[in-house]
Amino acid sequence: MSISHPAWFVLEDGTAFQARAVGAEGETFGEAVFHTAMTGYQEILTDPSYKGQIVCMTYPHIGNTGVNEEDIESRQPWVEGFVMRELSPIASNFRAQESLDAYLKRHNVVAVDGIDTRAVTLKLRQSGSMKAGISTIEHDPKRFLERVRASADIIGIDHVKEASCAQPYEWPLKGQGAGDQGRGERTPLHPRPTPHAPGPWHVVVMDYGVKYSILRQLAALGARITVMPATTTAQGVLEQRPDGVVLSNGPGDPAALPYAVETIRGLMGRLPILGICLGHQLLGLAFGGQTFKLKFGHHGGNHPVQDLATGKIEITSQNHNFAVRLEAIPGDQMQMTHKNLNDGTLEGMRHKRLPIVSLQYHPEASPGPHDAQYLFRQFVELIGQNPR
Repeated sequence: MSISHPAWFVLEDGTAFQARAVGAEGETFGEAVFHTAMTGYQEILTDPSYKGQIVCMTYPHIGNTGVNEEDIESRQPWVEGFVMRELSPIASNFRAQESLDAYLKRHNVVAVDGIDTRAVTLKLRQSGSMKAGISTIEHDPKRFLERVRASADIIGIDHVKEASCAQPYEWPLKGQGAGDQGRGERTPLHPRPTPHAPGPWHVVVMDYGVKYSILRQLAALGARITVMPATTTAQGVLEQRPDGVVLSNGPGDPAALPYAVETIRGLMGRLPILGICLGHQLLGLAFGGQTFKLKFGHHGGNHPVQDLATGKIEITSQNHNFAVRLEAIPGDQMQMTHKNLNDGTLEGMRHKRLPIVSLQYHPEASPGPHDAQYLFRQFVELIGQNPR
């Protein structure tokens, strides 16, 4: 196989794919996962939940619409590496500010294309997610395999402290509207939540790697938002005098975050809580439960979830490698509210007595369907029913 700018994508089991380097030069290592979304590669790249992972996109053409500053979900890309079937050589969209290739190079993201991503996906589905690496500088895949196998495992690693903010801040950031983030005007082709008048309620968002879309949704419903670092104590949160707390999404293994679990335990019963993705998993641990690692995780915008209260099926956006064992939570405290129809795993739960709800999937989408955005309104109603 003769290609310009050669590179290797190597899986822990020894499977090696020769590819073309299209991002930054160098080597990178992480857990290989596949993502089934057809759009939204920029949101995926900047989702902090992907810290520690190399993402393989199953959709064959990536980069067609370029990159802009409005669609980012955090302050930078977080993926360890990016794998594509074909990177579009042109960016054809009036909102594009640069090409995906240029964006990857500017942010030092090692990426490749020219790979049979169907074969990668099939391998990960059969064998499970595994350690992997991309190298644009090593010409011998067998030598590179040794470094892949010696690289860090995602289990037991705290990636949250890196993804979280260093200092508290208010949202919207200075110069932005309640529904916007970054440069550029909103357009009908890229809708954001319609901002309402600022409300009297105040929410603290625990930043374990929060996506801007979560903050946008809360702001659009009238919240005054304070984003707090992941290491903030329960006392530090309560000193803000919030009306409710949101436990955000974030990367990695929830069992590696005992400080977050301790903070959550100090908040339970004191005010309404909404957990999303990693925040949902941490709530499960705070109530004495267990989490476990899924075989190949849930990553995509097409996962069917059933709301058990209504029987309605939602198509959801998901990005996680761990799940909560509901039956391991002692005392029959929590009840399942949402169920994954692909594998039966827990997708939502509610405390039977306290104003606490959580979701494993992403109600803010970005990228993905908007079926679950009503859950933010339900959280606002929960705050109204439980005034401070």
